[in-house]
Amino acid sequence: MAAMVDQTDAIRRWRLSIEFAALYLAAPLLIALFMPGRLLFPALGLLMVAGLILLWFTGGFDWRSLIRGWGNVPWLKVLVFALSVGVIAWVIMQLTRPGYIRPLTVERLRFLVMVWTLYPLLSALPQELIFRPLFFHRYGSLFRDERTALLVNALVFSFAHLMYWSWVVAVMTFVGGWIFARAYLRQGFPSAWVLHGIAGNMLFAMGMGAYFYSGNVVRPF
Repeated sequence: MAAMVDQTDAIRRWRLSIEFAALYLAAPLLIALFMPGRLLFPALGLLMVAGLILLWFTGGFDWRSLIRGWGNVPWLKVLVFALSVGVIAWVIMQLTRPGYIRPLTVERLRFLVMVWTLYPLLSALPQELIFRPLFFHRYGSLFRDERTALLVNALVFSFAHLMYWSWVVAVMTFVGGWIFARAYLRQGFPSAWVLHGIAGNMLFAMGMGAYFYSGNVVRPF
């Protein structure tokens, strides 16, 4: 009986491992190699829907956790994080692309208002659903401990941004992925979403659309 249980568990882990590789490795690689940048948001939306379906079939997930936990958001730390991201982004732009800094015109203010409104909903939210609840609830058992899961989560989050073909993006998304994942495990989904949304908005405010805007992507081949 125990042998049958072990065999069933091994088959389940094998199936989850293949599914994990397809979702978090193969899909980003195919997107980076072949997908036009204009299809980024439709692709992200489809992946989010697929992720939610997988989360549903996994079972045992508390869906209310996606909207609960706002009282756990460390707002002072969020403010410090936002300012830190802004400073780091400004330094990076000064060192790598000083000429790309945009003057604060009326048109740019309108653009930033649009970005600050839409980015948390259309980009940060789908990414957080895919890389935090789905990752840890469905695939967390593939890793021996929480520290390993956090590291892998940050790595695959960074790899998901391969389509930008930039070591700057790779490093920043790895660090960001680790911070968002840790916030998700410690304070809940709202904290991870807020931090991700704030980070993206600060990056664009500092001119890092040069790195993170899909329209600026040029494949190196």
